[in-house]
Amino acid sequence: MGKAVEITDANFEEVVLNSDKPVLVDFWATWCGPCLMMAPVIDELAVEMTDAVIGKLDVDANPQSAAKFGIRSIPTMLVFKGGEPVDKIIGAVAKKELEAKVSAQI
Repeated sequence: MGKAVEITDANFEEVVLNSDKPVLVDFWATWCGPCLMMAPVIDELAVEMTDAVIGKLDVDANPQSAAKFGIRSIPTMLVFKGGEPVDKIIGAVAKKELEAKVSAQI
């Protein structure tokens, strides 16, 4: 694949909530500097972590999902397992930290 999955309000249930793998959702926006810094990290994880789904959701284009999960600042990354959020990371963080949070759910 080589790239994070694009998650939208329309496919959120299918891609995230109904996934049989853990899912990392990066809530981001095009105007957010720290979000843009995280983009290559998210894409690297998408390539390396085949036991999980790594995706990105643009909060401006998909406000319903962001509101549903109380996203107030970006970037915020939520880790889902079994359709439920089990971990939350706010702000730009090291790749190793994200990897550990997702790996803990595999």
